Amino acid sequence: MTEEQMNDSTTQSTKFRYAGFWMRFWAYLVDLIIVFSINGILLVPFKFINDGFTMDIGFWTVTGILSSIVFYLYFLLMTKFYNQTLGKMIFGLRVIREDSQSLKWNDLIFREIIGRFIHRVFFIGVFLYLFVAFGAQKQGIHDMIGNTRVVLEE
Repeated sequence: MTEEQMNDSTTQSTKFRYAGFWMRFWAYLVDLIIVFSINGILLVPFKFINDGFTMDIGFWTVTGILSSIVFYLYFLLMTKFYNQTLGKMIFGLRVIREDSQSLKWNDLIFREIIGRFIHRVFFIGVFLYLFVAFGAQKQGIHDMIGNTRVVLEE
């Protein structure tokens, strides 16, 4: 790497203020309220199907599968098209790529689907989110997987 490229990457990393743990936590909490509200509206008709009994597909219920799809699609599509979810909009946060280019589908699939899956499914995943609190660039595991950062909007 040339000296000019090193200077560019140094100024690039200093022009952003990375969002800390608590700002991201509150934004995520707002997003969860929004997703649960959407799921509540969309999945109410399933209470009237099958005489109120759950419909199972193997180990999963139909409503569980659909609510998971809504959850992941919300984060994926909002981040792709707006670089932020509604919770991040409220708190003035946005997602950027490591190299400041526009977000690509593969970045977001790794960040929003695979990374969030790890955080939600594996018990240790909840504790891995503490990387955000102690890392220099405030990255969670899902940010590292997707080569993204969450920054404060200027």
